[in-house]
Amino acid sequence: MDITLDKQTDTDASIRIKLQEADYQPKVDKKLKEYTQKAQIKGFRPGKVPPSLIKKMYGKGVMVDEINHLLIDAVNNYIKENKLSIVGEPLPDTEKAEEIDWDTQKEFEFSYNVGLVPDFSVDVENLALSAYQVEPNDTELEEMVTSLTRRYGEYTHPDTTAEGDFVYGTLKQVDGSINKENAFLSLSSLKKEALPQFTGVAKDQAITFDIQNVFENDETIRLFTGTTPEEAAALTGNFEFTVTEIDRSEPAELNQEFFDKVLGKDAVQNEEEFKAKLRTLLQENYNQQTGNLLTTQIKDQLLANTDITLPDDFLKRWLKATNDKVTEEVLAKEYDLYVKDLKWSLIKNKIAETNEIKVEHEEVLNKTKDLIKQQFGSMGMGEQADDMLNTYANNFLQAEKGKNYMNIFEQAFNDKVVELVKTKATVASQTVSPDEFKKITKDGVE
Repeated sequence: MDITLDKQTDTDASIRIKLQEADYQPKVDKKLKEYTQKAQIKGFRPGKVPPSLIKKMYGKGVMVDEINHLLIDAVNNYIKENKLSIVGEPLPDTEKAEEIDWDTQKEFEFSYNVGLVPDFSVDVENLALSAYQVEPNDTELEEMVTSLTRRYGEYTHPDTTAEGDFVYGTLKQVDGSINKENAFLSLSSLKKEALPQFTGVAKDQAITFDIQNVFENDETIRLFTGTTPEEAAALTGNFEFTVTEIDRSEPAELNQEFFDKVLGKDAVQNEEEFKAKLRTLLQENYNQQTGNLLTTQIKDQLLANTDITLPDDFLKRWLKATNDKVTEEVLAKEYDLYVKDLKWSLIKNKIAETNEIKVEHEEVLNKTKDLIKQQFGSMGMGEQADDMLNTYANNFLQAEKGKNYMNIFEQAFNDKVVELVKTKATVASQTVSPDEFKKITKDGVE
C-alpha cells in the first residue's frame, strides 16, 4: 500500500492511496473461507460448498467491502500518524471511484479530499475582561417573596375585579368583526393609567375601552384579541369586554408550611432564615449570570483576535454531502454561524493542547451531579443522598446512546478551558447594582 498527501493549498489536500492485490486479497480469502464454512446452499451439505462457487457468488462483494474497510482504516491512521489538522471528514473522489472496473482490476487507486487548518496561535494573556460582582438588593428580595407567595397561594373566584386578577370574558369590537368568546385578560398587563377602569368590575358587567390606550405593547393586544402580529399592530378603536369569570391568587402566609413547600422540609425555621436563603439563591443566580457573561467575553475576544484560515469550499461541499437538508439556501443563511462555532471549538482545543487540559470520567460524573443538584436541590426537594445522585447521574449519562455523556463532557471541557483563560488574562473586577447589570446584559444582547 502506498499513501501520499497531495497538498494543493494550505487548506486543501488529497490523500491518495494505491493498493496492490497483496494488500487486500488475504482478507478477502479469509472472509470467503468463512462464507464457505457457514453457507447453506441447496444441493450442498453445510460446509461442503465448493470454494469456486462461493467466490463466484460473493467474491466481488466481499472484495469491495474489504477494500472499503482497508481504506477507512488507512485514511484515519494516516491522518493520526501525520498529525494532520483537518475539519469535517475525508470526502472520497467519486469520479475516480466510478472509473474502477471491479470485475477485472487487481490494482486500485483512490483519492480522498480533506480540508486542512493551518497552524495558528491563541493569545490569552492580552485579553482585557470585566468580571462583574452583583449583590441582590432588598427590593429584589421582596419581589421574590411576593412572587413565591402568589405561586404557592390559593386561587379564589371573587365577585369583583382587583389589581393582579386574571379575568375571563367575551370580547367584541364595537365597529369591527372581532368577536371572541373566552377571552383572557391579565390585569397586570394593562397600562397603569388604564387599570382603574378594569378594577371593581363585577361579573356580567361590560367595559368599553380604546384598545390602543390600555395595553403596553402590540404583543399583549395580539394575545388578548387572538389576531396576527400584523393585525394587532393595526388595531384601533373601541372594544367591549364583558366579564364572565374572575380568578385571584391569594398569597400564601409566611409560615412553616410555606417554607417547606418552597425550600424543602425543615430547610429553614423562620422568616429570617427563609429570606436569608432566598438572598443566597439570588446571589447564586447572579454569580451564574456574571460567569456566563465573562465566558461570552472570552469567546468573543478570542474569536475576534485569533486568525484561523478555514477550507470554506471544502466545508460547504462536506456539509452538503453529509446532510441532505443542507442546501445552498441553508448555507447562505447558516454557514457563518457554523464557522463561528467551529472556530471556537478549534480555539478551545488549541488552548487545551497547549496547556495539557484533559477531562476525566470522574469530572463528567461530578458535573452531572452538580447539574442535578441545581435542578432539584434548591427548591422543594432538598439535597439528594450520594447514592441516589450517583444513580441519577449514571442513568442520565448512559441515556441517548452516549449523547448526554458527550454534552456533559463538552460542558466540563469548556469550563476547564475558561477557568484556565481567567488565570492568564487580565480580569478587572467591578461591582455593579442589579439595575446596572441588567443594562449591561441588555446592551450586550443588542
